[in-house]
Amino acid sequence: MTAINDAWVAVGGTPALLPRLTAVVREDTLPSTLPVRELARACAGACALAAAELGARRAGLAEVPAVTVDDGAVAAAFHSERLVRVDGRTPDVFAPLSRFWRTADGWLRTHANYPHHRARLTAALGLPADASVAEVAGRLAERSAPEAEEAVQAAGGLAVALRTPREWQAHPQAAEVAARPLVERARLDAAPARVLPALDPAAAPLLPAAGLRVLDLTRVLAGPVATRTLALLGADVLRLDAPWLPELPDQHADTGIGKRSAALDLDSGRETFEELLDTADVVVTGYRPGALDRFGLAPRALAERHPGLVVAQVSAWGAYGPWGGRRGFDSLVQVATGIAVAEGAAERPGALPAQALDHGTGYLLAAAVLRALTEQSYDGGSRLVRAALARTAHWLTHGIRPAPGEGAPYPGPDAWLTETDSALGRLRHVRPAVSFAGGPTAWRRPPVPWGSDTATWL
Repeated sequence: MTAINDAWVAVGGTPALLPRLTAVVREDTLPSTLPVRELARACAGACALAAAELGARRAGLAEVPAVTVDDGAVAAAFHSERLVRVDGRTPDVFAPLSRFWRTADGWLRTHANYPHHRARLTAALGLPADASVAEVAGRLAERSAPEAEEAVQAAGGLAVALRTPREWQAHPQAAEVAARPLVERARLDAAPARVLPALDPAAAPLLPAAGLRVLDLTRVLAGPVATRTLALLGADVLRLDAPWLPELPDQHADTGIGKRSAALDLDSGRETFEELLDTADVVVTGYRPGALDRFGLAPRALAERHPGLVVAQVSAWGAYGPWGGRRGFDSLVQVATGIAVAEGAAERPGALPAQALDHGTGYLLAAAVLRALTEQSYDGGSRLVRAALARTAHWLTHGIRPAPGEGAPYPGPDAWLTETDSALGRLRHVRPAVSFAGGPTAWRRPPVPWGSDTATWL
């Protein structure tokens, strides 16, 4: 279980706890050229072990509960945004302009699921906002992929030229990514040790994050997967979005389970926001590095105003290097880092069987938050944890070896799906992939309509 060891050590775990984890290996889950199954198992397993460890600490248990990570549950969870159904409706995962395009010299991948990203893409190409797929294809066929990448990125849109693994290795951002740990962890100050309220060891289920308040300033998948996991484990997770940037409905139905959702303008609602921060335990951000700094959300600025916080950050490319300020998504990171070529070819690029960089990084981030809370209970200190999709991609391509494929049969995802009534409609969704003895097996509340809650703690 080398990958699980790597993930556990990356979040600060002691190898002595690894024997508490058992993996149920299943054949044919997340089939791919690269070791995606091993990555997924490791990230979910490390998260479950971190949850069990914190639960044992708070409940005063003599031994950390046993952890089971099942390839079937993990495979279903890594497809959660594709498997979710609201009143039986199949979700739209990618918009028409989110796709590969032929350019004059190769391939370009764009991401335009959100209306503002679509508008920036078409504007960069000199096209109207309602341009058709054919019009975009025609314009991109006239340009080189690197030229189009730079033009779209300069306009605030999202586009990445296809690179081979060798081409990515020669890129300065690749060197910056490879030089960083899989999960960055830092102590920001000397805040005193946190005394978390004790949990009843006889309580069922054991909720390691019970009573903790998590401000969720994330979008799309990686960050929301992390905060969805913290909600599963008992935290009061309040997601905040700008009123003018609603989340995609299907995505919100999937990643909003267990959370509350409020719309808040951080400029006009600054006083409300600071009141939330006053009693928050964890702040998770998933915007482009530096984008929220003007609101006082840089890690050290947060720690100075609110000592004892755990600050968690996730980004596409990392908060460093020439691409540190760029926007990005899983599909684009796959294209830039050579994964799309490894899963296909330079002439016909492919893709991973799931948005594995998003999901994997999300579970790593949640694991790092849980471990930071455990460490605070002993040693104090405001804490910073950071993860990046590009760094997870580097681990997938350079740090994980495929494990033997023999194991139990994989019957498909149905065994790990369930249905719940919600204000959004009848919801079909995945069951939790994070599992330990005595822990939760379901979220405590269904998702709510986007922005329907007030910006207050429970």
